[in-house]
Amino acid sequence: MTLPSQAATVPEGTAQPDAVVRSMRALALAGVAGLVLLGLAWELWLAPTGSGTLAVKVLPLAFCLPGLLRHRMYTYRWLSLLVWLYFLEGVVRATTEGGLSQALAVAEIALTLLLFAACAMYIRWRLRKAAQRPEAA
Repeated sequence: MTLPSQAATVPEGTAQPDAVVRSMRALALAGVAGLVLLGLAWELWLAPTGSGTLAVKVLPLAFCLPGLLRHRMYTYRWLSLLVWLYFLEGVVRATTEGGLSQALAVAEIALTLLLFAACAMYIRWRLRKAAQRPEAA
């Protein structure tokens, strides 16, 4: 029996995700939420650079949330590539800035690595499970 909340998050005709897939999705959602919150807080309150217009850098991350919630493999794939832009920003700012901005940059690096690992594990596990599934005749 499928609960209404589960039916809305799993694509039609697919099996319910197992515990590994659910935990990797939870880690990916936590990573995205952490990067969004960190980016907004960093650019608007903690160590703003300019008038706060750099806060729009988190907008692409917000676009991936519906796909992550619905277990869309395509979203996990493009997010695993997109996250490297945030990693590069963190590396540049960690090596060129000091004080609070440097600490925030290190936090951004950690969150991007967590997010990439979660996406990679999610993709690998789903592909492995799809290969093990018997073909429908």
